[in-house]
Amino acid sequence: MPGQLRDYFVVLPDSAAGAAAAGQLPVPEAAAGRSSAPDVTGPAREVSDALTVAHPSGRPWVVARPLVRKVSHLARGEDGLVLIGPDRVPDAVLAQILEGARDRTGLERRLARLPGLYHVVARLSGKSWIRGTATGLRRIYHARHPAAGTIASDRPAVLARLIDAPLDESALALRLLDFLPHPLSRRAVWRGVHETGAGYGLALPVAAPGTAAVPGPTEHRWWEPPPGELPLAEGARRVGEAITASVRAHVGGRDRISCELSGGLDSTVLAFAAREAGPASLSLLTVAARDRYSEDESWARRAVEVARNTAASTAPALDHHVIPAADAPYFYADLASTAAELNDEPLPVAPGRARAELLLGRARATGSHLTGYGGDEIFLGLPHAYQDLFRGNPFTAWSHLGGLRHQLGWPLLPTLKALLDRSAFPRWLAGAVTAAPQPVARTPLLSWGVRQSPHPWLTEHAKTLIAEEFRAAAEHAEPIDPWRGRHVDIDGVRMGARHFQAMEDIGMTLGLPVAAPFYDDRVLEATLAVRLPERISPWRYKPLLVEAMRGVVPDALLARTTKDHMSSDEHQGLREHATDLAELWTGSRLAEHGLVDSRHLLRLAAEPFSPVLVEHSISSTVAGETWLRTAENAWPTHRPTPTTTPSEASL
Repeated sequence: MPGQLRDYFVVLPDSAAGAAAAGQLPVPEAAAGRSSAPDVTGPAREVSDALTVAHPSGRPWVVARPLVRKVSHLARGEDGLVLIGPDRVPDAVLAQILEGARDRTGLERRLARLPGLYHVVARLSGKSWIRGTATGLRRIYHARHPAAGTIASDRPAVLARLIDAPLDESALALRLLDFLPHPLSRRAVWRGVHETGAGYGLALPVAAPGTAAVPGPTEHRWWEPPPGELPLAEGARRVGEAITASVRAHVGGRDRISCELSGGLDSTVLAFAAREAGPASLSLLTVAARDRYSEDESWARRAVEVARNTAASTAPALDHHVIPAADAPYFYADLASTAAELNDEPLPVAPGRARAELLLGRARATGSHLTGYGGDEIFLGLPHAYQDLFRGNPFTAWSHLGGLRHQLGWPLLPTLKALLDRSAFPRWLAGAVTAAPQPVARTPLLSWGVRQSPHPWLTEHAKTLIAEEFRAAAEHAEPIDPWRGRHVDIDGVRMGARHFQAMEDIGMTLGLPVAAPFYDDRVLEATLAVRLPERISPWRYKPLLVEAMRGVVPDALLARTTKDHMSSDEHQGLREHATDLAELWTGSRLAEHGLVDSRHLLRLAAEPFSPVLVEHSISSTVAGETWLRTAENAWPTHRPTPTTTPSEASL
């Protein structure tokens, strides 16, 4: 069955053509567990399985098909506000945000009081203003409809359908790399569809009186990373408050929730934060590891034991389910299942979809699921940050780098050379992809990102497209932040958020809300506001997160300093599923586009322990192939036309 978009919204212009475009929107099949009506507040109603909020004229303004998210809406005269996120926002709160907001700046000041996990659609003085989140978990896309003008959505595939956009072969080639840095990560995979940068909002102006012409959209920056000035104690307090607020926004008064408890620090923190949120019952899910040296399971069991021994009388009922290692699929299992969702783009998490579906399938009965995704990207810290520290505090930076250098085996002179490098971001980007082999170890990571080489199974055509894209981007590229370390930190968070959205989509297929509270904007802001040498350290594991959750998570569990990896399951998956991979490369769609050498990939499928696969990951190529097959035939043939709500008195 082709993948379906089970959750999306669009923002339409106030015109007859905009109303007509609403009738062309794809109607997804209902997912398992879908309730009969979407969860919504405000004067709007469900029409043909779509929630439609009207312009003052009565024409459709926002058309949403929310599956697990909740829509809150309020209007005051000509102005209106729609929030789409994990929890309902009371009308009184919406009124406080909307009333008195004379412009976008005033609106943003009021929105800062909410957890940062919402899409925002506002109408002020006739102009629509749309934005996602600074972490990039909630994104905005726009396209020029031939009749209606600019239409915006949170899903690029919806816009591609409306404007009948073909695939962008260059953007598809870029997705065959392991890492796609800013700003190339914004390249939508359909021509004519554009992504608004995270931290930027999209303004859709109205037509001038007496004319039919509507000017194009403009982007406005609404988010800036805060300066890193807070001491650890104050910063930890703010981070703890942000995590608590984000968890509560997702739990939303639910009686039953589940948490993934891998045994790592991130999932342990979320499990205890969820317990504090006060559900009636809490299910903790752990997947046992095949590796006998793995420590995760023992730490997970220890966390459950400590939680039960320290439970207050008001604590939720606690269940712990350990999924045997033998039940967990290897990576690359059941690749056909990736066709169940049409993701926004090919994502390297696709080879692990069967593993994710196993865990989320067990969680489905609880009605809501929390994960620790984002903890590494936000709290671990990358060595690039010491470039920033060196400019203001060279002695501290060199001291910290000394500890890191000995841990990672970085040679002295290359480390010093990298630290003193002052190459501008455009120059780095122009050389970020190179044909030269990249050393895999003992390489100081202090630049604007990671240099990489194209995989050997990519064709010359694909390599040419990739090189041209990087050259073109470098001509006008600006970093996310002028400080190199902060640029890399924020880009890493946004990359991780993209990957996590694939987990959300799997959950939607099952009818299960899946959340990563760490990707809340407020958590990111509170983290970046802490002084750099106190936020990360070569001698302490995630010190900011540890201090933020002290008193919520018992000290015995905060003491863990190790982290398990699943590389053995990935390598073993190449052998266990060699036949599936061979079938994937037989009749490869990527090969039909001239992007990969299918004969080379077939040889590698027959040689799963080839040194080539040790040096080069095949995940992004598998993701590209499976996504392309899904995208080819993703839409149902039945497309009923939703009617719009009549003009409402409150609008």
